[in-house]
Amino acid sequence: MILYNNVSLVMLTIVMTAVFSKTSAQEKSSQQEEVEIATKALTEAMLKPAAPVLNKLTSDKLSYGHSSGTMETKEQFVRTLVSGASVFEEIQISEQTVDVQDNTAIVRHILNAKTNDPGKGPANIRLGIMLTWVKSNGDWQLLARQAFKL
Repeated sequence: MILYNNVSLVMLTIVMTAVFSKTSAQEKSSQQEEVEIATKALTEAMLKPAAPVLNKLTSDKLSYGHSSGTMETKEQFVRTLVSGASVFEEIQISEQTVDVQDNTAIVRHILNAKTNDPGKGPANIRLGIMLTWVKSNGDWQLLARQAFKL
């Protein structure tokens, strides 16, 4: 009888572990999809800048790092795009990975873009990007971004 109870307990533990693992994997997959959607929305907002959209997608504590070493706050980032000081004509993202842990996600990708900043003229850029997203009040917001030259 003791052997039967131990076998039952082991089987119950295995089943419960499988159920919780599947639920956890599904939740992580869902969160990854949410972060991918937020990243795509950010890309679209950089192409067609609108302050309300950019403000919703970014944390008030945003640290936005350019490949040149320039750092911007949320206010500076939004103003730069909305004012037309920085103009993206096309953005293509490749080799994207998303890693979610709890309410934080790290996105890495390659950004290929055509820019046309006033005073600089048209340019093609290719950069490595790392984004840090945090989930706040049910929404993913960009907390940090760092670009680096490839």
